[in-house]
Parts: sequence; C-alpha cells; structure tokens
Amino acid sequence: MPRDFSRASRLGDQIQRELANLVRNEVRDPGLGLVTITAVDVSRDLSHAKVYVSSLQGEDGQAESLRALGRAAGFLRSKLAHLLKSRTVPELHFVHDESVERGVRLSRLIDEAVESDHANDRDSD
Repeated sequence: MPRDFSRASRLGDQIQRELANLVRNEVRDPGLGLVTITAVDVSRDLSHAKVYVSSLQGEDGQAESLRALGRAAGFLRSKLAHLLKSRTVPELHFVHDESVERGVRLSRLIDEAVESDHANDRDSD
C-alpha cells in the first residue's frame, strides 16, 4: 500500500517551489508571459515530471508560453540539479493546466443558476 507522502510527491512539491522561483527570476524568454506553476506530478521512478502551467492569456499566449518553457526545459533542469537534494533530476514536460478556466466557467454557471433562481422567486411572488 503506497504511503500518503511518497518520495515522488515530496520531490514534486519541491520542484514546483523551485521552478516557480526559477521561472520568475531566471528565464528571460519574451514569449513566456505571466505563468503559474500549479502542480508537478513526478513519475514513480523519478525520471519524468509533468509540470502543469496556468496562464490567464488567450490561447495563443498559452501556446507561446508552453513553447517558451519547452525551450527553457534544459536550462531549468540544470538549475534544478544544483538546487535539489536528489541524485537525479526528472525530465520536465510542460502541460497546460485547464483547472483555473474550468473553475471560472463553473463559478459563472453557478452564479447564473442562482440569479435565475432568484428571478423565478421574484416572479412567483
């Protein structure tokens, strides 16, 4: 039975913190834009890390940010090698995280449903 705090999970949390600092302070790619590292999933063998990235730009901006992060992946991995207390550093794979947009969309739907419910209550009075 796997433990709640596996090595992969702890390493993912540490990579997320370090990558957030590195992206903000070290990466100088103009195509990057404003991005947030929302989560990092590290494979059980610690060889690959899926880095979830959120951006409030349009679809073109998101795609450009992912391309910029892909170009900087080797640089970021080498910087992580100096910062992590791990023998190996996982290969970084950047993926767009849609959870923020999904949350905004669901919140908007809930607000519309509540407003519609209030309007129906007012009409029935």
